[in-house]
Amino acid sequence: MADVIPTGQERATIVRRAVRVAVAAGAGFYPLLYGAGLPVMALYALFAPIAVGLLSPVPGSGRQRASVMVRALPPALALATLGTLLAVDTWAAVGGMLVVGFLLAFAAVGGPRPAGVGPGLQLFYILACFPPYAPDTLAQRLSGLTIGILLLTALELLLPDPPATPYRERIARALDEAARATVPGGVPPERLREAGARLRLSAVPPAERPAGAGRSDRALEQAGRAARRLLDQLATLAETSPTGTDAASAALLDRVSRLCTTSARFLRTGEDPPVPGALEAAMRDFRAERVRQATAEPGERPPAEVERRHSRVLALAESARMVEITTDIAVHGRPTEPAFPRRLFWYADLSTPRLWARRVVGNTTFRSVLFQNAVRTALGLAAARAVAGSLDLSHGFWVLLVVLTLGRTTAGATWQAVRQAVAGNGAGALVAGALLIGLGPHTDVYAALLAPVMLVAFSLGPLLGIAYAQGLFTLVVATAFAQIEPVTWRLSEARMIDVVTGSVIGLLCGLLAWPAGARSEVHRAMADLLRTCAELVPGTTEALLRGGAGAEVAVGGAQAAPQPRADGSGPPPGDTEGHSGDRQPPAPQAAPEAGPDGSRPPPQPPPTGTETPPPVLPGEGGSQVAPQTLPGVHKLRLAEAAYAQYRTETPAEDTRTDWHAMLIAANHMLLGAHYLPRFGLRSPVDATDASAAWARTTARESVAEVDRIAALLTGGAPEPVRRRTAADDRPPAPLSVDLEVWLESLGQQLTRIDASLTAPQPPQPVTPSGRRTAPPG
Repeated sequence: MADVIPTGQERATIVRRAVRVAVAAGAGFYPLLYGAGLPVMALYALFAPIAVGLLSPVPGSGRQRASVMVRALPPALALATLGTLLAVDTWAAVGGMLVVGFLLAFAAVGGPRPAGVGPGLQLFYILACFPPYAPDTLAQRLSGLTIGILLLTALELLLPDPPATPYRERIARALDEAARATVPGGVPPERLREAGARLRLSAVPPAERPAGAGRSDRALEQAGRAARRLLDQLATLAETSPTGTDAASAALLDRVSRLCTTSARFLRTGEDPPVPGALEAAMRDFRAERVRQATAEPGERPPAEVERRHSRVLALAESARMVEITTDIAVHGRPTEPAFPRRLFWYADLSTPRLWARRVVGNTTFRSVLFQNAVRTALGLAAARAVAGSLDLSHGFWVLLVVLTLGRTTAGATWQAVRQAVAGNGAGALVAGALLIGLGPHTDVYAALLAPVMLVAFSLGPLLGIAYAQGLFTLVVATAFAQIEPVTWRLSEARMIDVVTGSVIGLLCGLLAWPAGARSEVHRAMADLLRTCAELVPGTTEALLRGGAGAEVAVGGAQAAPQPRADGSGPPPGDTEGHSGDRQPPAPQAAPEAGPDGSRPPPQPPPTGTETPPPVLPGEGGSQVAPQTLPGVHKLRLAEAAYAQYRTETPAEDTRTDWHAMLIAANHMLLGAHYLPRFGLRSPVDATDASAAWARTTARESVAEVDRIAALLTGGAPEPVRRRTAADDRPPAPLSVDLEVWLESLGQQLTRIDASLTAPQPPQPVTPSGRRTAPPG
């Protein structure tokens, strides 16, 4: 049986697809073979719908798939031509298979649609590159291929699958929920988090995922992250302040509500965008009120919980501002207003070719699972073509078909697929052999059987699993080839030999090329991501705590614009142009050397009377604060790709690990490095009070905790990090309250991640006196 039982909607989708493929294949095959007497053209007209419609999981609605198939027709014709010409020599065909296999598998960097159509395009080269070398039949091959694809395209439009909800609409619905949640008691926190979970790409159909390299897709993906973060912040605000809020917070929340409503309508219609700068102005007013309250007499300052609420409201307003900018880019294709901070919107002003070049170059590394998959696929197909050509296997293209369709990203998953495929092909070969012996050369019977056999095979195979699919496909092959040329029961024998040969090659490739799949890569990618983002935490802390001249140093090491002091002086947020000075930034401080287990030693407090300078990285002139977040953004991309593939593989033993929480924590650090120096309050002088000391210590401990998590991910066994207790309930200094909320939230996320990586400790034995004994040793 299939590993996962399809739902009713999935069964209906499978049956509709089977009908489309079977009708298209039959509509091209029968007239060309029996009407026109062109067996080569008929074979390609039969094979093309199967390759593109069944063996290639092209995602999307009927109209979307039809568009992909039409655009795939010219490459399909080129690949069939190339295969026909290279069939003159085995090693020429092997070299072509190596190049074609890699390029088409690596095309997955373009998103789910290029990844889906890739196997079908490879099959057109595979079918054409085998003997006989017959360039005189090229016209028939190309004509049959064209007829088959166009017939399937027409049926995609006539019998379409229902369209899925676009990602824009998902974001718009989430923003509607956010708008209602700005009123106390408007939406329960659980419902807000459920709405945010629906924005996860793993919960979105592949065709609707914003996975392209262009500006609109990148902005939509960023908008989904910002909207989910906004919903989570609103849920936290509802839990911490369930009864109401102060006037200043209410005014800013009302502005956020209007922005969410307008942005949702803008995503749906493309008209009436939010008023540029309105939220930014409300955030300036809110900060001015915070400054006024923070500089008031001690007896007139608001309670600590109010100041923490202010910090949470300001943080969620920054998330809403991110939504505003990303929806503007997504709808218009370019930002109509300056997008700050530029580091987070680095793609907004780049051309589409440059963005695609960055996507390709960024994945041209052996640490990229997409690159690993492309290399594994290319080597497997090339080896299969060499073996089939050297051994002169009959119908050798079945060897490559097995490698392509049964190959998995882990050796274990490949072995499971191969076992089922060999068993299914064995049963199918016996039935097909008996059929060929019993019917003999009666082609009219085979013609009558082909259409219903295709319909049954294409329907039941995906529903019942790999064994049934392979066995039934063997019957389709037998009934089809028996009409093209005289065959005997040895056709079943040849298919069985080819399937076993392809299975062995696929297993060897799976064992030799990254046999663990994305499991080991997702551990390394997440560890690199967390370490890279953690480097921003101490710098962000110092940027907010420093007053006077120290405030001139940006988080990332570039000279920043003058920051507002606690007395309200300085330029307003957003006034960022023309402030890149000529001073050289301080030299970066080297990070502590990693230990044998991959962890850095615990950070040591600075000596008495000295202050450790914050880590300084190359910045970006002209922006108010320009932390070097591009390395973190790049590693975030690689970690997301590894995590996406890991979710498709057979669950491993470490199913407790909360990978998604790691991605959220990385985003938390990246975003905080931008909005805290922009909107966090600071003192006229360098901070030295107890709350500032707590912030610096907590920042160092957060880095140590990240190092511990990274070491656990990469197989180390680091000691637990001794964390200080959270700040007490005394009124925090204005300069540290924003850091307090940010760092405490980060600490809670890291604690959850750490708990998911470590096995629960057994309870200590209890003596009769009720005292727990110390562990042995």
